[in-house]
Amino acid sequence: MSKLLSVPKLVFLGLFLCTLMVYPHTGMSQQSVEVNISYVREVIQRPPVLSNLDPIPINEGLAGAELGTSDNADTGKFLGHSYSLSVFTLSDDGTLVPESGPLSTPGDLILINATSPTVLAFADRPENKSRLIINVRSQDITLRDGECRANLLHTISSHAMRADALSQFLLLRRWDDLVMIQGRHPEDQAFGDAIVRAIAKFGLKIKQTKDWISDADLRRSAASELPLFTQSLPKHDILIVADEADDFARYLPYNTWLPRPIAGSEGIVPTTWSAAVESWGAAQLQNRFDEGAKRAMRPINYAAWAAIRTFGEAVTRTNKTDSASLRTYILSDAFELAGFKGRKLTYRRWNGQMRQVIHLVQPRAVVANAPLPGFLHQRTELDTLGLDLPESACELFEG
Repeated sequence: MSKLLSVPKLVFLGLFLCTLMVYPHTGMSQQSVEVNISYVREVIQRPPVLSNLDPIPINEGLAGAELGTSDNADTGKFLGHSYSLSVFTLSDDGTLVPESGPLSTPGDLILINATSPTVLAFADRPENKSRLIINVRSQDITLRDGECRANLLHTISSHAMRADALSQFLLLRRWDDLVMIQGRHPEDQAFGDAIVRAIAKFGLKIKQTKDWISDADLRRSAASELPLFTQSLPKHDILIVADEADDFARYLPYNTWLPRPIAGSEGIVPTTWSAAVESWGAAQLQNRFDEGAKRAMRPINYAAWAAIRTFGEAVTRTNKTDSASLRTYILSDAFELAGFKGRKLTYRRWNGQMRQVIHLVQPRAVVANAPLPGFLHQRTELDTLGLDLPESACELFEG
């Protein structure tokens, strides 16, 4: 008697049979296709923070790309498609140093894990104009707005998407007396600005914003300093904190003058991915990532996984590997990606941003999933998060 197939093998066999039903001419006898994907990462110096309790993993992002490559390979083997991942480090002077993989220079399909200025500079290189690049790190709104690039897509959410998700939650809960504490790092300022715009868009108002003090050592004195620091804030329903550098926000819960919930970079956090996400088969993705990386999946890891899977899905459906054909298909109505979020993932034609659910989480559970009920849109409710077509100044996409 033959051995029973394992669950993963049954899953991939089912996928193969479904593919044959949709594309009856696709099969093992077709010509083999080789897909080379490049992963470019910038060495980013993290600013000093008060606590090193949660260090940034050295393979942040790359672990997600590796899992996506493995998933692509499992599906592709039924179709004669093979996938490889080449890793490059981008030095301060712009030099690309090959780290691993078969390519000595990046190919036409690229993931970039870098800050906004580096992403723009890389996308503007003459040799990259005809390549297809997916940003998996920078949440800068301008990359989806006036500084968009035709060769640049985004699987990481923007600050605006996360801020809109939080604003929907606050409006639905009728928590409209708002105050905010904002850090001094550029990412703190960017997220804080996005929150201010989102709050105004949804008809709410922040009563007071207070800048964080830069010389406090809260590891020893949080219980004494934070009540005094927050005592001057007006009466409020919830305290919003913009601390994307992960510096001081962890010390705010239970140390504020008024006993109020906290949201933003701490407390109730709007995010593309969290270890608390378990529905829609997400636990299966979480477990596979943990098995390989020995840690929980973070937002940049998810963005990298989704970017690799985007390329894989486009190759599977088109049987093509050139960047122009894949870009056309990815931005079309035909493209959709199963991303373990309860909704199919698609891309906005007007700025290349991947539509996706934003999870509002606390460390141990999901509080809500945005878009929330009641927030409607003529196209899709997912377009209530982030820059909608009339809001975006990007003119390099068809729209």
